[in-house]
Amino acid sequence: MLNRIWLAFILSAFVYACGGAIFNQDANIFGRMVEAIFDMAKLSVDISLGLIGLLAFWLGLSKIAEKAGLIDKLAHFMSPVFRVLMPSIPANSPAQGHISMNLAANMLGLDNAATPLGLKAMQSLQQHNIQKDTASDAQIMFLVLNTSSVTIFPVTVFMYRAQAGAAMPTDVFMPILLATLASTLAGIIAVATVQKLPLFKLKPLVIFAGCFALAAAVISYMLTLSATQLAEMSSFWANFLLLSFICLVLAVAGYKKLAAYDYFVEGAKEGFSVAVQIIPYLVAMLVAIAAVRTSGMLDGILSAVRWLVQLFNGDSQFVEALPTGLLKPLSGSGARAMMVETMNTHGADSFAGRVASVMQGSTETTFYVLAVYFGSVGIKYTRHAISCGLIADMAGISSAILVCYWFFA
Repeated sequence: MLNRIWLAFILSAFVYACGGAIFNQDANIFGRMVEAIFDMAKLSVDISLGLIGLLAFWLGLSKIAEKAGLIDKLAHFMSPVFRVLMPSIPANSPAQGHISMNLAANMLGLDNAATPLGLKAMQSLQQHNIQKDTASDAQIMFLVLNTSSVTIFPVTVFMYRAQAGAAMPTDVFMPILLATLASTLAGIIAVATVQKLPLFKLKPLVIFAGCFALAAAVISYMLTLSATQLAEMSSFWANFLLLSFICLVLAVAGYKKLAAYDYFVEGAKEGFSVAVQIIPYLVAMLVAIAAVRTSGMLDGILSAVRWLVQLFNGDSQFVEALPTGLLKPLSGSGARAMMVETMNTHGADSFAGRVASVMQGSTETTFYVLAVYFGSVGIKYTRHAISCGLIADMAGISSAILVCYWFFA
């Protein structure tokens, strides 16, 4: 699947560029594509090397937490849910604890912690994988949970809206929460359908969804706060919880008289090898994405969508925000740039500006996550991971549009 998609990206971009060179008399299009490809190849190495320090720190801390028994306790607490979502993983496996830590970091918007913890979780899942070069059912479910973007604190989106002059930057909070919930549920249902998981018996997930709704109700008062106040509050609690977790791990290790420093170094050594291992996967994926973007194919797709909507006398306001949604599975920075560009062009409080904001907060960079996570354990055959991840993305994009029509039209 990934081989076909990768080839399709590059070859279709080249064909589209040829059309642009012939019909639009754009003689520089191939030069721009080559430049973008080389830039992305360099960026891939920069990203991987930039992860070394973070990976070393969090994998070292994770090793201490594992030796102190905290991972086992977290796995035991979350086992009712993972027993249904990932039945191939043994009960109370450390992998369940690592997954829980990663998802918690994603919900709180702690990107610096989420990626290293996610890589550790993928490595733990790989230990239970029989076919080492092929994604297991549990790994696919974990990847889709990450790509469905379960985010409770989309503070970055609020800050960009504030900078763009939005009257109430946080007015997209509830739409983002609803859209990301739809994305997550769609991803889970898609994977469960393929893997034939008995979701109708999933009492633990119902409890989990209830807790999620309760958390949403508790923090809904943030809608009354300014973007600056919300950013300060979110930053304070996120950093406080992060440091509290670090101190808890070290305190328990000290109480149990563990060689915390030695365990930290042992875990940190894994960070370098993981960062180097993902470089080829990142280069391959980002180069293909660069070709698609610079060929003009993305603009062609948007024009086709706008024409199709207008053909059926539909409201095409949302089309101006689609670049953010279409780019998000491919490039986080590209989608962020398109969101800012949409707000600057049409206004932060315009319908397109709000739709772009909700799309940015409710979807994830599917192909980047896939390249990094699967690349870290050498998986070549992704099975249904891409299709299920894209289903989650489409659910997030569609929900973002529908919810915005509900709230702002």
